[in-house]
Amino acid sequence: MSATKISVIGGGSFGTVIANIIAENGYDVNFWMRNEAQVLEINQTHENSQYLPAYELDKNLVATTDMAAAVANSQLIFVAVPSSSFREVVKSVIKLAPDDAIFISTTKGIEAGTFSLMSQILIQEAPKAKVGVLSGPNLAKEIANKNLTGTVIASSHEDVRETVKNVLKSKFFKVYTNDDMFGVELGGSLKNIYAIIAGIAAALGMGYNTNSMLITRSLTEMARFGKELGADPMTFLGLAGVGDLVVTCSTPLSRNYRIGLALGQGKSIDEASTEIGQVAEGVNTVKLVKEKADELGVYMPLATGLYRIIYENDSLRNIISSLMLSEQALDVEFAASDDKILE
Repeated sequence: MSATKISVIGGGSFGTVIANIIAENGYDVNFWMRNEAQVLEINQTHENSQYLPAYELDKNLVATTDMAAAVANSQLIFVAVPSSSFREVVKSVIKLAPDDAIFISTTKGIEAGTFSLMSQILIQEAPKAKVGVLSGPNLAKEIANKNLTGTVIASSHEDVRETVKNVLKSKFFKVYTNDDMFGVELGGSLKNIYAIIAGIAAALGMGYNTNSMLITRSLTEMARFGKELGADPMTFLGLAGVGDLVVTCSTPLSRNYRIGLALGQGKSIDEASTEIGQVAEGVNTVKLVKEKADELGVYMPLATGLYRIIYENDSLRNIISSLMLSEQALDVEFAASDDKILE
């Protein structure tokens, strides 16, 4: 399939860089957002100053608040809105999009109340459509600066994977493929929890040894939880798993990491969220994941520790204690073949 008209739904930082990469590759891009002032700025000055100031946008990119105009006749539609509004927006998109449109989620989150990932929402709302997920260590500001970046397009449909790879690939943006859509998407959602923990540890003065331990034990929790839900644990060794985890646990460019820094400095979760000023998916994700882990009996001491800090006002230092107390001693739980997997 060759996509000629492409839509990006959601005017945040990641939606902006994805839309611009596509436009720079020569495609006509309709870029939908709710804010009329933001639309006027993008169309007149070719800049989204609210999210990515001084990032020049290609003239092939046209912004609009009109959903019908944004998705009419579009063969490929990227949805880049927060998880809290994802289903509502998708319902609007599906009513107006062509019947054969491909839908790609770039949102890293889990829906409250249903524990649905964004791809599952797409499948529920558009059961006949082909669906994919884009995820990876993709900090929007670094993509805007054209720093070398890798991402993963995951779908059960080979033509979806190839279409998205061709549309997005560039000299600085490398697109890899995977058929474990659920595992790739789950990795992108879970890592937000551990980025908050890493931020807390940094604010408490913990060093690189602690950060390394946090990242590796976080990866174990992610794979353990993902395997229980049906994902391939080996998927978490890729860009959408360990790759995304490393970058979000290591830099204040990550919103979730900054939330953790603020919490570690003694601010409340409300104060921290106000300070960041953008949606940090990990705050909601940790509650949903902790409840699901309890339901399934999955051992997740770090996620549980963060839940207690945010929702039960537990001591910040107990998040570090959770690494040292009651943790299973086995270093590597998952091997390449099933007969070597240690439960």
